[in-house]
Amino acid sequence: MKFLLDQCVPASVERVLIEAGHTTIWVKNVLPTNAEDEIVAAVSENAGAVLVSMDKYFKKIAPRVPTGHRARFRQLSRVSLDCIEPHAAARFREAMSLVEAEFQLASQRQDPGMIVLIGESYIRANR
Repeated sequence: MKFLLDQCVPASVERVLIEAGHTTIWVKNVLPTNAEDEIVAAVSENAGAVLVSMDKYFKKIAPRVPTGHRARFRQLSRVSLDCIEPHAAARFREAMSLVEAEFQLASQRQDPGMIVLIGESYIRANR
């Protein structure tokens, strides 16, 4: 799998992904630092990469069940880290098998986007 890491994601999360055999790309290496979230989402979707972010704004622009104009990111897959930075890598490691399984399931659907939410006390997939 390929992951696009938003600028707010700790480097320790990248190490977890690389250790698991995945490809990572940092947003800061492909877009200007001040790139708007809509552009980040479009780049991730076009690249077929799972967007990893700690930015809650992506929930508004790319919800699992979109309405109106928000339907433009229907194929965007994302992992939302809703935990404190020191716990992000450990929580992602715990969620890795779910992320991989959800990605496989989503790729078989007509609407291939997937969302996995990782918090301090929960790991959840939105289908």
